[in-house]
Amino acid sequence: MKFERASGVLLHPTCLPGSYGIGDLGPAAYRWVDWLAGTGCKLWQILPLGPTGYGDSPYQCFSAFAGNPFLISPELLLQDGLLHSNDLIEKMRFDPERVDFGRLIPWKLNLLERAFTRFSSSQRLPKSIAKEQQQGDIPSKISEDVSPSIKTSFDTFCVENASWLDDYSLFMAIKEAHGGGSWSSWPELKRKRNPDAINDARDTLASSILRISFYQFIFFRQWNALLEYAHQKGLRIIGDIPIFVASDSSDVWSHPDLFFLDKDLNPTVVAGVPPDYFSPTGQLWGNPLYRWDRHKSQGYKWWLERLRASLKLVDILRIDHFRGFAGYWEIPAANSTAETGRWVPGPGTDFFNAVKSSLGDDLPIIAEDLGLITPDVTKLRDTYALPGMKVLQFAFSGPDNPFLPHSYPQNCAVYTGTHDNDTSRGWYESGPESEKDFARRYLGSNGSDFSWDLIGAAWKSTAVFAIAPLQDFLSLGTEARFNYPSRLGGNWEWRVQEAALSENLQGRIKELNWLSQR
Repeated sequence: MKFERASGVLLHPTCLPGSYGIGDLGPAAYRWVDWLAGTGCKLWQILPLGPTGYGDSPYQCFSAFAGNPFLISPELLLQDGLLHSNDLIEKMRFDPERVDFGRLIPWKLNLLERAFTRFSSSQRLPKSIAKEQQQGDIPSKISEDVSPSIKTSFDTFCVENASWLDDYSLFMAIKEAHGGGSWSSWPELKRKRNPDAINDARDTLASSILRISFYQFIFFRQWNALLEYAHQKGLRIIGDIPIFVASDSSDVWSHPDLFFLDKDLNPTVVAGVPPDYFSPTGQLWGNPLYRWDRHKSQGYKWWLERLRASLKLVDILRIDHFRGFAGYWEIPAANSTAETGRWVPGPGTDFFNAVKSSLGDDLPIIAEDLGLITPDVTKLRDTYALPGMKVLQFAFSGPDNPFLPHSYPQNCAVYTGTHDNDTSRGWYESGPESEKDFARRYLGSNGSDFSWDLIGAAWKSTAVFAIAPLQDFLSLGTEARFNYPSRLGGNWEWRVQEAALSENLQGRIKELNWLSQR
């Protein structure tokens, strides 16, 4: 797709301000859209929106199709009559600067269950739920305060999304029934989807399945309203689609034939990257690898459904680890590091030809082409005219570095840094002195306002897209870093304060957009 010159801000919705422990899709998100539109930026980039599990990472979700219920806005539930004002009187006192997932999750789930209780006696329920109503396990009447549009929309949502929702809701209901453990630890008949065991689970867990489906309905209802509002304000949203899915996901459980699994459905080989300058033992991600021959024999059906579903949520997709479509590092599942493995060819042009046939010639995709990039990766990216990525924090080893702005092709997206990097100020304060010296000389900077020096270089470059994390616009240090890829825990927690989204900052960004014609 031929993109027009534009700029944007990287900010995941969990980072938005608000009083309920985590950024959500409520009023603060609409104020953020208003503020961002006022800067003259045309792009809002986010991370994956899926339901997060262990480690709270949006890159390790329970589903490649579902939404994160923790993003549901309590205030919008109140507006829809799904919560009563009394439900929010005793809200927890949360740290406004950090997401405390340990405290947030049980509180939010309790709130969502209250909303479901007010909804759950809709007149058109499955027979198994109606039977439970008669036995007194579910309230017999829906609240008169609940919006009629919600009563009529839920069934439609379930029908339209049945291809993934049925498996996801069942998966999460069984997971709940087994204490939240990975599906690899479930009893064999459920793990291997024995038809009788699955039918029995659908019957005995019917109320849980309905509740989980309801959470998805509300998430998509709130997100789609916010997306429409962003479009009205002239914004497009860049989403993020990880190439691999989590092992503990409804996708792997419901489609085991599409992954390299053994007879007990455990991965035989897993994803990662080999050792490099930054990681002497490589990175062992642990995601199960695709059986691309099976995907091809099915016309890449699962992948095409995934892409279509993602493009209903966002306007442009950044494909994480794009190089995996050209070739990927295969690691034996028993290994404790990524040092031993082999490169295996990916599906390449055969896959992207199928994507073009399904989605059209103009693919709204950004290729995350960072890391060890070989000629086959570059050729695959350029065959489909996909913009790659440039990261300025990687640029300052010397004048021949391809991440320096003077070497950019127009068809690329430049970032000051990504969600996996330190903030630009943090990088400058802790980076190698030789690189910092070159950066000052290249940028004509004394280092006193380094984040904005980097932003200015990105904006004034020829790259079609220029994007920076909000932390860089705020000139924040390492304390505002969003993720440490090698660290367990303490990630994905940072949040912005509403007061930081000032008119002065908005005006400064607007001026830069005007000067650089973005």
